[in-house]
Amino acid sequence: MGNTKKGGSIFAGSSIGFGAVLAIVMSWTANKAILWAIFHGILGWFYVIYYLLVKNDWSWF
Repeated sequence: MGNTKKGGSIFAGSSIGFGAVLAIVMSWTANKAILWAIFHGILGWFYVIYYLLVKNDWSWF
């Protein structure tokens, strides 16, 4: 009864999204720099879409 929140998980606000994880992995693979990976993780899906449209490096696919 202590949790009055209806539906969803109590951990939903503290999780990292799939887009952020994908952006971090793609950034680390391309740059090997932790600061860039963190920055691109914050951007999430925006970086993933940018990478797919601009980089034209489909060797990982």
